[in-house]
Amino acid sequence: MKAQENEDKNPLSSLEEWEDDVLKRYPEPGVPAKSKEEFRNYDSPEIDSVREFYRLNHKYQTYDNVLAKKENFLKFDKKEMPWWSAMEYLNQLVDDSDPDTSLDQLQHLLQTAEAIRADGHPDWFVLTGFIHDLGKVLCLFGEPQWNVVGDSFPVGCRFSENIVFSEFFADNPDSKDERFNTKYGVYTHQCGLENIHMSWGHDEYLYNITKNYLPEQALYMIRYHSFYSQHRERSYDHILNAHDQEMFKWVDKFNPYDLYSKSPKAPVVSELKPYYEDLIAKYLPATVSL
Repeated sequence: MKAQENEDKNPLSSLEEWEDDVLKRYPEPGVPAKSKEEFRNYDSPEIDSVREFYRLNHKYQTYDNVLAKKENFLKFDKKEMPWWSAMEYLNQLVDDSDPDTSLDQLQHLLQTAEAIRADGHPDWFVLTGFIHDLGKVLCLFGEPQWNVVGDSFPVGCRFSENIVFSEFFADNPDSKDERFNTKYGVYTHQCGLENIHMSWGHDEYLYNITKNYLPEQALYMIRYHSFYSQHRERSYDHILNAHDQEMFKWVDKFNPYDLYSKSPKAPVVSELKPYYEDLIAKYLPATVSL
């Protein structure tokens, strides 16, 4: 019974399965996207697990869920450790059964950061690439996958039809709640993202961990890098304000590095560690409270 409950919460064999799914939807420029029919091949076991993941995500990511998770996790009372140790702690998420990659979480993040550094971006941008997925440690605190990864979106207003597998929102109680199921819900026209509650996950969690330390551009990258319905279809322009639109240019700069920097060649961690420890010390406190 316990194993079945875990499968119900965690249908993906690894978190990379969601990331691979994003790449299929948003391939590198110049690579043709799969058609809707190809993408939603329900006979494929891999797509079945992604589909089940989004069924759970869209059913349970409610306004009340977000408020409850903020109340729990934004106390930051689970663990405290040096930042590099936290990145190594994240490596416990490596799934040996995943045949598509032999790289751990730390190596993936170093690839992202090194691609940013190679293109000459500011050092805070490099640091953002290095730490942007640290919020996935939520899985190590018992959070189900649907409360850690997945496309992010506002809660408290009508769910956009441009969100992947949007049909599953029919089972979300907020879609039947008159407070939340209109275009603006509890918000107002162009009220700004600072006044919006986003779905809970690793983006929102890490944003709250770093919001007092990093430049605003970096915070937008961290908080909204999974907000794909806004990146691609601009589905929530009616609640973004002019400042959000300007800052989203930085999110757009960041996302290609997040999506397309993976390589089978592993970075040499021991060679890169001194640089990133110095970078962490420049911008962040000695320890991170999770």
